[in-house]
Amino acid sequence: MEPRIETLTEKKLIGKSLAMSLTNDKTPVLWKSFMPRRKEIQNNSGTELYSLQVYDPSYFQNFNPTTAYTKWAAIEVTDFETVPPEMETFIVPGGLYAVFLHKGSSTDTSTFHYIFTNWLPKSDYVLDNRPHFEILGDRYKNGDASSEEEVWIPIKLKQ
Repeated sequence: MEPRIETLTEKKLIGKSLAMSLTNDKTPVLWKSFMPRRKEIQNNSGTELYSLQVYDPSYFQNFNPTTAYTKWAAIEVTDFETVPPEMETFIVPGGLYAVFLHKGSSTDTSTFHYIFTNWLPKSDYVLDNRPHFEILGDRYKNGDASSEEEVWIPIKLKQ
């Protein structure tokens, strides 16, 4: 499973966020609060949904499944002129990303396991301190074995 390497331009997102950890996963709660209201977001720049994670800079150096991070359910927009009540804005900074195609249920962690234990250590890259995210497009089917999504991992060249 080889990724494509892409240079992302800055993205503007509107959505909802929630603090959680791997052991206290609140992803279903976050998406259940976001999905019924996603149509309230004006000026969408696409139809894809973004599942985005913001980690503390030391998150992966001292990995612990109980460590909290912030997860977002969001949509890309052209501007922040209209933000629905109880929603927030987020800017994803541009930079280099490794993009993997994950096939299977969102509960299947094999792609992430491969990325962090196989591909990344053997690659010419290290993690960069920017958000990680998944793009849930028209082939995404929550919980379905035939689902597909893109996994975007922020990287930079090894020094």
